[in-house]
Amino acid sequence: MSATQQADEVKDNAKVGVVLTEAAAVKVKALIQQEGEEGLRLRVEVSPGGCSGLRYGLFFDTDVRDGDIVQDYEGFGVIVDKMSIPYLIGASIDFADRIDAQGFTIDNPNAQGSCACGDSFH
Repeated sequence: MSATQQADEVKDNAKVGVVLTEAAAVKVKALIQQEGEEGLRLRVEVSPGGCSGLRYGLFFDTDVRDGDIVQDYEGFGVIVDKMSIPYLIGASIDFADRIDAQGFTIDNPNAQGSCACGDSFH
């Protein structure tokens, strides 16, 4: 994929929800392959909870429901439900595997603040 095509894909994905960094996309693809189940996609959602009011959810799902937006990445899809889309427009998911940081992180320009543990936002 050319740099222009990648930039266009990022712009298109940002309009409907989250953007995965290259590191996050590689990790998600590896985890899906490890699961070995056909049709798995990464579902990203926002739900009530946590000390700041809203909590992120990242999990694998095979179901696509009415109103879901499916973003295609190379080799897998990312699902965002219609209620979560407004909270996730322009958000970026990254994956780190370093001594000082491990796991998926979400950089969300729509979050006005978060709790001390980083588990929820408002």
